[in-house]
Amino acid sequence: MMSSSPKPEVTLSLTLSPGSTLQEVVKPQERGVRLIQLLLTCAKHASSSNLHRADECLRQISLLASVSGDSMQRLSAWFASALAVRLVKRWPGLHKVLNYTQLPKQDQLGQAQPLFGRVCPYLGFSYAVISRTLIKAMTGERVIHLVDLGSGDANLWIPLLRSFSCLLDGQPHLKVTCMNANKAILEELGPRLVKEAEALGLPFQFAPLNVSLRELTLDKLGVKSGEALAFISILNLHSLLVEDDSVDAHFSHNKTNGIKDSKQMFRFLSTIRSSSPKLFFLVEKEADHNVNKLVDRFVEGLHYYSAVFDSVDATFGGNTSSRERLVLEEMFGKEIENIVACEGVEREERHERYGRWMVRFGQAGFKPVMMWHDSTEDVKQMVEACGRNGYKIVNERASLMICWHDRPLYAVSAWTC
Repeated sequence: MMSSSPKPEVTLSLTLSPGSTLQEVVKPQERGVRLIQLLLTCAKHASSSNLHRADECLRQISLLASVSGDSMQRLSAWFASALAVRLVKRWPGLHKVLNYTQLPKQDQLGQAQPLFGRVCPYLGFSYAVISRTLIKAMTGERVIHLVDLGSGDANLWIPLLRSFSCLLDGQPHLKVTCMNANKAILEELGPRLVKEAEALGLPFQFAPLNVSLRELTLDKLGVKSGEALAFISILNLHSLLVEDDSVDAHFSHNKTNGIKDSKQMFRFLSTIRSSSPKLFFLVEKEADHNVNKLVDRFVEGLHYYSAVFDSVDATFGGNTSSRERLVLEEMFGKEIENIVACEGVEREERHERYGRWMVRFGQAGFKPVMMWHDSTEDVKQMVEACGRNGYKIVNERASLMICWHDRPLYAVSAWTC
């Protein structure tokens, strides 16, 4: 007769606390230090499956963190929530029931991404740099084919159409292929771009492609001879780094220059290169979340998102209960949850720093391209146009780093064959 030891009784602190009277007797700076200590300790306990001690840390964090508090409190609340989800996943049935009321990921992104572009200037800076570089590189081309690898953002495409309509050497025939797994985004974007092109008198063709990056093939893109081809990936390419980490851990030698090999990424970039694109634009978070050890990526995530939450805090000022702010921070919170609570093929938020992208693109046969940055004064005017202090664009190793108080948060780079 087989016997099994009973599961330990564990109480998990799952709720994001709206605040506690203990917060009033702790100075903000002391509270911030204490929260960081508790979060790191909790991450270590969660990593070693010490549930009782992890739960005690979460209990203490819940007394100090708050989704309506200062920047550090809000950040801590989301990281604590992510750790709690990780612990609950030990009981799949419980985890599934607790997630019944969650919005589908695409619905969440549909609400938050336009808001992110409007409130935080990171994407706006990226779009401006991409647009000016693209216009300069494509001058003189008569048929231009631009492929959007998943953004579907009209804030990128409307200004681009207007720029191409004003070229001094005449308007080219512009073809835009937009790839997106969310059909609703394509159905909204396509008619809007067609209408804009008609108003501008710009020869234009829109081709929707309802597939994911993993499903994309050159045949589906319909690239034709004589087209000047360019690809644009906005915060999306890192999803191809998803893999079974247990395999990577077993074959630890499977690395190049200290960078985990990714057959899926290499195949994709090699396929794109075989189409001989004139340019490939990449915008990705300047962070290192593609590591196996929970504690390592927890520390990196805490450092990265603390700057992000600080920039959001500066944008909204004292308005801690703004609906827009809550939606935006929930988007970041879901990223944090994926980084902390998920493993293997479920962990999609595998951001890497520009140095690693340089290696990956180089292995596939690409070379970096110097992007538009006419002068320091032009960049300064772009930053000042957003009306906020603290943002900076820095040229670094053939990429442009978009920084918040000297902390690089997003990298914009361009590549050619």
